[in-house]
Amino acid sequence: QVQLVESGGGLVQAGGSLRLSCAASGRTFSSYAMGWFRQAPGKEREFVAVIRWSTGRTYYADSVKGRFTISRDNAKNTVLLQMNSLKPEDTAVYYCAARDSAVVITSAGWYDNWGQGTQVTVSS
Repeated sequence: QVQLVESGGGLVQAGGSLRLSCAASGRTFSSYAMGWFRQAPGKEREFVAVIRWSTGRTYYADSVKGRFTISRDNAKNTVLLQMNSLKPEDTAVYYCAARDSAVVITSAGWYDNWGQGTQVTVSS
């Protein structure tokens, strides 16, 4: 049973930084794609970033490219999302997602394992 637990959310001023963590357990994740998604009130869940655990290859949404960095810590079985230059429009609940697949997809519906989410609020 895959378990994903997010942490690191909070309130930050525009221009500030936060680092989100996703602690993964229950499987060996070397063959997994690990993604971050976010959902703002009244909006659909949207793709933020994804990393292939085995290769470290990453993909980003255009809206966060150059500001956010996804990485993984093999020793701690953790996926990180470093968020810099935060904007009020980054305010959302951020979710960690995982799927055992060599194919990397940016659609939320493709992922079959989800964390509970962590709130990120950016004030102007």
